[in-house]
Amino acid sequence: MQATLEKPSLSGHQRTYLKPLSQQTKQIMIISGEAELSETLQIELDHQGYQVLVIHDGLRGLQAIKSILPDLIIVSWSPPRLSGIEICNRLRASGSNEPVILLTQANSAEERIAGLRSGANDCISMPFIREEFIARIQANLSRRTEQREKASVLQCADLKLNRKTREVFRGNEHIHLTAKEFDLLEYMMAHYFQVLTRMQILESVWGYDFLGNSNIIEVYVRYLRRKLERSHGPRLIHTVRSVGYILKEAA
Repeated sequence: MQATLEKPSLSGHQRTYLKPLSQQTKQIMIISGEAELSETLQIELDHQGYQVLVIHDGLRGLQAIKSILPDLIIVSWSPPRLSGIEICNRLRASGSNEPVILLTQANSAEERIAGLRSGANDCISMPFIREEFIARIQANLSRRTEQREKASVLQCADLKLNRKTREVFRGNEHIHLTAKEFDLLEYMMAHYFQVLTRMQILESVWGYDFLGNSNIIEVYVRYLRRKLERSHGPRLIHTVRSVGYILKEAA
């Protein structure tokens, strides 16, 4: 028989259970003005091995998300000062893609539709079954991990760059790059098929206050071309006269 997650009797004080973080530890933020519900979720998630932060105010929660960048956010329907729907709307409008589970007050299709349209990844109606609640959290975290792993590998034609391992391959051959060569190639591959001005490259790869050789970009592009194009196939880094460079497959 499946048990429904119930609210225990407790005080209204906010409490945070913090454990030493490992690379596997996921950080979950709960935004809810309901102290008993927050405590129940916090105890269960802490038991599951997650690091949990509870915030009882919608506006403070939204501000905290931007600085903490949790792995997953659980938002109740109507925390003080900012509703769950508005939190989702503002997160997505700002370009944030952290997964959000919105807790709805009733088993209402209208509320679930409104939540999904606001940008929530999932909606759970209360009361809910504990096993389903945990399974949905795990599913959302798993999708998040898969998205991050995909984003860590950039590709243009047969050229692949792995941001995590800082490895570059052209076809099956490993290309050895210096740290700055890698940074330049990563920036260009992240803006694949876009014309990048010399100023954009300089500011993004070397920094605004770079005072070195004025031809540094040309020098490093030449280094990259030698390593990437030597017996590896057609040119991928193209010069746009009087503007900058573009990374693309040869026409």
